[in-house]
Amino acid sequence: MELYTDEYFMREALKEASKAFEIGEVPVGAVVVCKNRVIARAHNQTEKLTDATAHAEMLAVTAASNHLGSKYLNECTLYVTLEPCAMCAGALHWVQLQKLVFGASDVQRGFTLVKSPLLHPRTEVIKGIKSEECKKLIDGFFKEIRK
Repeated sequence: MELYTDEYFMREALKEASKAFEIGEVPVGAVVVCKNRVIARAHNQTEKLTDATAHAEMLAVTAASNHLGSKYLNECTLYVTLEPCAMCAGALHWVQLQKLVFGASDVQRGFTLVKSPLLHPRTEVIKGIKSEECKKLIDGFFKEIRK
């Protein structure tokens, strides 16, 4: 049995990101984990749903809240392949996320570019898990569409 590590769950998020890539969406994937179990999975669907807010994180948080029957995810970890934007970080604040783990940093739109804290004060943040794989997928996507 494989140990349930941050790397294990980030691989699950990468699977979601690959689904986004295959349908022409920016390849970002997310999974929400509660008590070592994936309770929600999502990938970007902004084009498919014609909704600029249909980021992987937003869709995963909604699915997790529905699964738990709670608006709070204070016992959950979100694994996402790209650093959340300010919109997603704001949503993560409101759900009182316990832990955020992201792969690649987003140097253009990531929430860490904002000077005031966006996440809930109790949210633990771990960055850089499988960052090279996450970055490679994003870079490959943009290289492909800019041909």
